[in-house]
Amino acid sequence: MPFFELLAPSRRLLLDRPKIMGIVNVTPDSFSDGGRYHQRDQALRHAIKLQQEGASLLDLGGESTRPGAQAVASQEEMDRVLPVLEALRQETDAWISIDTSNPELMREAAARGADLINDVRALSRPGALEAAAATGLPICLMHMKGEPGSMQQQASYQNLVAEVIAFLRSRIEACQAAGIAEERLLLDPGFGFAKNLDHNLTLLNQLEALHELGRPLLVGMSRKKMLGELTGRPVEEREVASVTAHLLAAQKGAQLLRVHDVAGLKDALSIWQALTEKE
Repeated sequence: MPFFELLAPSRRLLLDRPKIMGIVNVTPDSFSDGGRYHQRDQALRHAIKLQQEGASLLDLGGESTRPGAQAVASQEEMDRVLPVLEALRQETDAWISIDTSNPELMREAAARGADLINDVRALSRPGALEAAAATGLPICLMHMKGEPGSMQQQASYQNLVAEVIAFLRSRIEACQAAGIAEERLLLDPGFGFAKNLDHNLTLLNQLEALHELGRPLLVGMSRKKMLGELTGRPVEEREVASVTAHLLAAQKGAQLLRVHDVAGLKDALSIWQALTEKE
């Protein structure tokens, strides 16, 4: 696999081995930990803990994108995210990603020290392409059909992997037309977003196919419904399944792994990498 670098205006991150992105939800309604880290100080302590456990990146989100989630007003989203971003920027040298589709938040977050934009809507909202281009930050584009509130009603494909690749290629082209260099882009196949269990398993099994797009892959399956369907375990008991799924994704070439439970995945990656270095 080729090595990639994430290039922000004043720093870079070499993706010579899989890097862990720790999830910091500053929302009251996320499917896994909604409300636990909604306050600034709670979110800050949690983010620092994730970095200490091995996260190279921290992903701050102020809008839940779970199935059935309702949209959040722009100002409310910014009020949730920006105070945490500002505090965290003073406390850590970890890369800080902003999980948002909101053009206004993209600009404000970039001005306050964010390093990456992670957009589940792949910059499809009005003004998002222009805002992302202006920030100069790397951007993660994710595959999804529809909106979180109704996406599972659109979980229908003739050829899942081919359609995911075609969608992501079209968004790369849209970014290039807006002046965003391809080197700034990461790609996320969107596990659980307008996809049922069979779709998710097919996507994981054929993840290598996405390498034809020539960009680093971000994968996020942490605690998701697909793992509950496979194991029968509730959300709070899916850590082992999450670690296993992300280790498999790493073996198939995913460079960024977005998870709630960092420590366990860090240990699993350490063992796998020690073995691969012996080969």
